[in-house]
Amino acid sequence: MEVVVVDYKGGNVQSVLFALERLGVAATLTADPALLRRADRVLFPGEGEASSAMQALRASGLVEVLPTLAQPFLGICLGMQLLGQRSAEGGAGGTPLLGLLPFAVEQFVPTPGFKVPHMGWNTLHNPQGPLFEGLSAEAHVYFVHSYAAPVGAYTIAEARHPTAFSAAVQHGNFYGVQFHVEKSGPAGTRILQNFLNLKC
Repeated sequence: MEVVVVDYKGGNVQSVLFALERLGVAATLTADPALLRRADRVLFPGEGEASSAMQALRASGLVEVLPTLAQPFLGICLGMQLLGQRSAEGGAGGTPLLGLLPFAVEQFVPTPGFKVPHMGWNTLHNPQGPLFEGLSAEAHVYFVHSYAAPVGAYTIAEARHPTAFSAAVQHGNFYGVQFHVEKSGPAGTRILQNFLNLKC
């Protein structure tokens, strides 16, 4: 199986590569469209800020490439958010995103007792589909983010801080998780293995 990790200088790449190595997978870090198109699985990690990430994707030509991919694709943290239509992050008017899923990313509203950024372990609610096969009904995973996608028809798992948001999303072959699978212990490892095992 050929597994690639998208290289757009988007952060947390090494930890994702190490997590794959622990599963016996030697992934390739690349921005080469040919390698991305022929891969069996594509992972799209990200940390940082939406407008800078989109600028890097445009500069590398990946804005045109990523939406055309047909194999299982997993966006992680900011990589999940970038699958949406628009983010409130990035100044007046926000930032246009890749437009692969029909959500707009919004900033958490400060609420007494709930810090922003949302950082640490939280519970998954209502996990659905093959990505969560073998997990307990309320698995714990690790989040670090200040912006989130609302719950919608695309949501395949929720979390709360304090209101519900999309912890995982799916549209066709495009999956996204708001949490860091590579930092989420046994639950994250199982989710990552489930992604590698997805039927095309």
